Amino acid sequence: MTFEAQRVQLIQPSPIIVISQMAQKLRAEGVDVIDLSVGEPDFDTPPHIVEAAYAAMRAGKTRYTAPDGMPELKDAIVAKFRRENGLAYDRSEISAANGGKQVLFNALFAAIEPGDEVIVPAPYWVSYIDMVLLLGGKPVIVPCGVETGFKMTPEMLEAAITPKSRWLILNSPSNPSGCVYSRAEQQALGAVVGRSPRLLVISDEVYEHVHYGTEPFVSFPAACPNLRERTVIVNAVSKTYAMTGWRLGYAAGPRGLIKAMGKLQSQSSSNPSSISQMAAIAALNGPQDFVRTSVAEYAKRRDIAVAGLSAIPGLEVARPEGAFYVFPKCAGLIGKRTSDGKTLANDTDVVAYLLTEGRVAAVQGVAYGVEPYFRISFALSQADLSRAIDRIGAAVANLD
Repeated sequence: MTFEAQRVQLIQPSPIIVISQMAQKLRAEGVDVIDLSVGEPDFDTPPHIVEAAYAAMRAGKTRYTAPDGMPELKDAIVAKFRRENGLAYDRSEISAANGGKQVLFNALFAAIEPGDEVIVPAPYWVSYIDMVLLLGGKPVIVPCGVETGFKMTPEMLEAAITPKSRWLILNSPSNPSGCVYSRAEQQALGAVVGRSPRLLVISDEVYEHVHYGTEPFVSFPAACPNLRERTVIVNAVSKTYAMTGWRLGYAAGPRGLIKAMGKLQSQSSSNPSSISQMAAIAALNGPQDFVRTSVAEYAKRRDIAVAGLSAIPGLEVARPEGAFYVFPKCAGLIGKRTSDGKTLANDTDVVAYLLTEGRVAAVQGVAYGVEPYFRISFALSQADLSRAIDRIGAAVANLD
């Protein structure tokens, strides 16, 4: 007897969580594994945010709120977009949910009919494709390897558009590649989108502040104001403020779509935690020193990761401009043999070898729609990161 509906059988558990659980199991068995698989800040949530949550509980802010966020939170989000992105929204164009993942799911759910196509540049965040499949859509994957800087060109987008195209998902800064689309690059893509009136855009900007470029980050509707009414921005406090466990994401978009997303949420999860909402208000409205200091530390770790991995034969490494991941191409390892005679046939084999031989957990590139690559997170101490890279180098050196 099966308990899964057919649509649930279309999707798989998150490969990142699977790898992380394997690493945890090995650790529980006494194996010293360095886990580079999970994209989570290793910093604690800033104290003023924690104190705001505590004060909210003491003040009785423990009841239901509006399904898609309390007015005070929406005001803080509106102020954030005006202050940081030069974008003017009002409360009716804002929705808050239980993390960026729910915001994304709500947006897709609200505007996908069976058979609608969703254009997704690869490498992509692992959950995009499964969400589209679960909702009856058809993912149209556009491979964008290291050769194009992991970015989709206007020509690639033009070739992917059909009469059934409904959504384009852009993620900048990108998980897993760390690429960042410039204003000019977004405008070039926006010109193509503009010629397809039915096509909507999800701009996943969760890593907005984890950005290392000299040019300021540009939000998609700021680059393409003519597409503002066809664009949903997905963001969250999780990565910027080390608040992954607080589960608070938010969206800005056209009023009609935001209303539909709120209706969906009212019949699924209802409001995000009232305590998390109060904490998010403190994060958005409060001092931003933590953001600057944490990103400066991530930049140092990025340099360690890029330099260390680039020195390993068989790896091709692009320098990420944002997020806290490196996504090496490992084509030079495919076909090599391990000490027990196994041939590495693909990046899944490479990741399994790094875990068993190198005691380092990474995620295979095929999970992100391209191969042969693997992703590592550098959201851990410089010392542990250096140890992990040394282990990867030693494991690779043992291949024939």
